[in-house]
Amino acid sequence: MKNAGELAVSARRSFLGKATLTAAALALLSGRDALAASHAGALKEAGDIAILNVALGLEHEGINAYQLGAQSGLLQKPVLDVAVRFQTDHKEHRDALVATIRKLGGKPVEEKALGDYAKALKADTLKSQADVLELAARLELGATNAYLGVIPSFKDAQLAKVAARLAADEVMHWTVLNNALGKPLPAGSLSFGA
Repeated sequence: MKNAGELAVSARRSFLGKATLTAAALALLSGRDALAASHAGALKEAGDIAILNVALGLEHEGINAYQLGAQSGLLQKPVLDVAVRFQTDHKEHRDALVATIRKLGGKPVEEKALGDYAKALKADTLKSQADVLELAARLELGATNAYLGVIPSFKDAQLAKVAARLAADEVMHWTVLNNALGKPLPAGSLSFGA
């Protein structure tokens, strides 16, 4: 049976396997409403609202995972500060997704209760700071690969740049978490997005 981190990575891979964000959706995320408007017809046909809601659901999960870690009492002060900072980044991603979904006329997927995330992520098995960091690192790696997976779908270099910047946030999070765990850097190049 897969653990919570493996399930999160699997969910992100499933998300990428089923759909990718279109140029119009990313244009809205990056504040380029005029460009998005030129693609408006394709948005609804391609099901971007549904795709964006899957991404939003993943951001909700990340925000709540950091909340569970913060409330666990397992994180030392410097690590707790970093976790709260990373949670803030995910809240900004969430807010951008919510705004985009609404601009497209969709209804953003609702965030679940914290207890639902605790159960899904098996928060009751978190017994140490390392356990919390391991979970967060697995979720960040899944997010990294999800964002990297959408970059090739863009013809507009600026839109690909936005996706790359989001992926960079996730790689930074993963790197800091792995460092805090005392893990080495990846053994080779091209370690992400595979």
